[in-house]
Amino acid sequence: MVLGGELAQAANRLLEGRHGRLGAAALRAALVDLYEFWLSKAAAAAGVDTAEPGVALVAVGGLGRRELVPFSDLDLVLVHNQNPGVAEIADALWYPLWDARIGLDHSVRTPAEALQVASEDLRTAMGLLDARHLAGDEQLADRLITAARDQWRRTARKRLPDLAESTRKRWQRSGEIAQSAEPDLKYGKGGLRDLGVLDALAAAQLTDRPGEELRAAKELLLDVRTEMRRELRRDRDVLGAVDAELVAAELGFGDRFTLARKLAGAGRTVGYAVEVALRSTVDQPKGRFGRRPSRTPLDEGVVLHGSEVSLARDAVPAKDPGLLLRVAAASARTGAPIAHGTLRTLADSAPELRTPWPPDARDALTELLGAGDGLVDAVEALDRTGLWARLFPEWGAVRDLPPREPVHAWTVDRHLVQTCVEAAKLATTVSRPDLLLLGALLHDIGKGREADHSELGAAISAQVARRIGLSEPDASTVSAMVRHHLLLAHTATRRDIEEPGTVARVAKTLDNDVVLLELLHALTEADSRATGPGVWTDWKAGLVANLVSRCRHVVQGKGFAPPEPLDAEQRELVATAVRTGRGEVSISSEGNLAKVVLAVPERVELLAPAAGVLALHSLEVHTAVLRSSGNGRAGIFTASPKFGSLPDPALLREQFSRAVSGGLALEQKLAAKERDYSSPVRIVAKPKVLWFDDETSGASTVVLELRAQDRIGLLHRVAAALQACDAEVRWAKVATLGGAVVDSFAVAPRGAPLDQTWRRRVERAVLAAAS
Repeated sequence: MVLGGELAQAANRLLEGRHGRLGAAALRAALVDLYEFWLSKAAAAAGVDTAEPGVALVAVGGLGRRELVPFSDLDLVLVHNQNPGVAEIADALWYPLWDARIGLDHSVRTPAEALQVASEDLRTAMGLLDARHLAGDEQLADRLITAARDQWRRTARKRLPDLAESTRKRWQRSGEIAQSAEPDLKYGKGGLRDLGVLDALAAAQLTDRPGEELRAAKELLLDVRTEMRRELRRDRDVLGAVDAELVAAELGFGDRFTLARKLAGAGRTVGYAVEVALRSTVDQPKGRFGRRPSRTPLDEGVVLHGSEVSLARDAVPAKDPGLLLRVAAASARTGAPIAHGTLRTLADSAPELRTPWPPDARDALTELLGAGDGLVDAVEALDRTGLWARLFPEWGAVRDLPPREPVHAWTVDRHLVQTCVEAAKLATTVSRPDLLLLGALLHDIGKGREADHSELGAAISAQVARRIGLSEPDASTVSAMVRHHLLLAHTATRRDIEEPGTVARVAKTLDNDVVLLELLHALTEADSRATGPGVWTDWKAGLVANLVSRCRHVVQGKGFAPPEPLDAEQRELVATAVRTGRGEVSISSEGNLAKVVLAVPERVELLAPAAGVLALHSLEVHTAVLRSSGNGRAGIFTASPKFGSLPDPALLREQFSRAVSGGLALEQKLAAKERDYSSPVRIVAKPKVLWFDDETSGASTVVLELRAQDRIGLLHRVAAALQACDAEVRWAKVATLGGAVVDSFAVAPRGAPLDQTWRRRVERAVLAAAS
């Protein structure tokens, strides 16, 4: 007990710096020397050196690695060769430590027992890789250490799946160092435990030893953990905001914001190294019989190569400005990481997106932002390689910026990305999901500067919106979202929303814009959910919904207008279809964007076969308008090829004609195409159907609006569902906004009353087709 008390007192003197304050690295070295000195004396007193047969004291963990931080547990193994007195020796070693309240993780084992436990327990196996002799029979200790490392090298590859699974589960529990408001320095992604994973993979000769950048990251993490524990005088691994101010001052960083950025850089370095190591050793499929992994097309110039998103062989990054965003969007929607070589190629070769961005790049950005959880890793991959800053130079001011309010769980940049993740789940609640997602990405972009972040953010977001090619009205809407993103929550929770004047002021502030009101409602929820647990409560949701409902009553809606009439050329194509009795097609194109007009005689189904044939040719429909003319109808589609080039017009005309007449097995061909070319996609938002009265077509027609996530052949399946329900489509307007669709169909029942029973049947069929 005396010896243990002396050890604790000596450790306290080191921490208090009675003989001069030691730096973080020097303090760790002094603690290692102190504990080794005490343990060698205690071992000798307990009879470790004189025991027969041999007994040895071995250190693992921080003491084994010579990285002992203050208030760490001692990880010790007492190794013996069936010594009958080993229990008494162990008691003589352990009890003084327990009496002095020094944390102790201990075991007493023969070499064979230790190896057996290591073969069954992954944590023990990795711990023994750090084993180091402290006292007693050195040959016995070396025999165990050598055997443990040999066993790990022989068995590591078989144990890698368990290692990868446990690592990723730990990340889920503990978050990550980068972008966390309160990072877990030991267990978080990019933390000290991950450096142990890298050392274990290197010890198994599966990866190279960590280089200088990783060693520097490790030194920083150890220094921060050392200073935090010294200041708090207890064991703690999560760095809070108040503690960060103290630690930053001690390490010479000035303030916690500078420290946070340094830690984020270290966490990114370590986390990325572990991701790459696990991918290369665990996740990469080899293909059957040693063949190379398959390459599945995901987008123009983008493939899924094994388990990674890569560039297609014919991709030319230097001539394709939108390729970067298509790669990121493919990664986000499939959840597959971007290959390291692809990121390097894009960093070296991708050209700058000039103002305004081309439409395909803007669509890819919307698809990326609406991908859900996969967005986080995709943006992190671009950010780590400097590619995200090329797209959004404004990001630098919020990158790794700690929040000023303790309720926030993330740094500002991660909060913005997380808000997009939450907004994607609400995409089907708004008519403009593309604007919702962009507003979510930019709503706090004004932080980190000496100004009102909402006002400054509104100006910045307007510039970004114009740069990416939004129209002036859309750019103004995004700017207004950012300017007023706190309006609904502040009003609902701090004002009397039963008071008509309060509602009138909100409506006036939003210029009586029902679309802006709808967008702000969704953004308010997404922003709150992305802030931290418990911020979006039922009480808050109810107040905001009540305020929005009251505002909607005083805000004038925009209503639904049917599409413009057909022009002379389109009417002539319809006349030809009526005269010939078959489907007719005309195609014009500008670059890779095609305008396809398909015409049929009256009473012949148009939408389902037209959408199906376009999907069969991998044409992605951006807009579609369906109109009648005389005794026929025409559909005007704007579309671009998902892969390759535009189809041969003659082949498209022949297949459409066969599809209209029933001579083309469209369903089977589409199913086969989906099997061959579909990649795993996460469903983010559930499809939603809204009903509106169609004032332009009379009481016999209603407008069905479908909001859903886009998929191969979706428009064809929805059109077929309407046809199966005997719903005549009088006109249609289709809009694809990145990865989401907002499709409006003016429908009327054939031979049935337009009642709630018919509406419910149609709605069920459409939702089933979109699910």
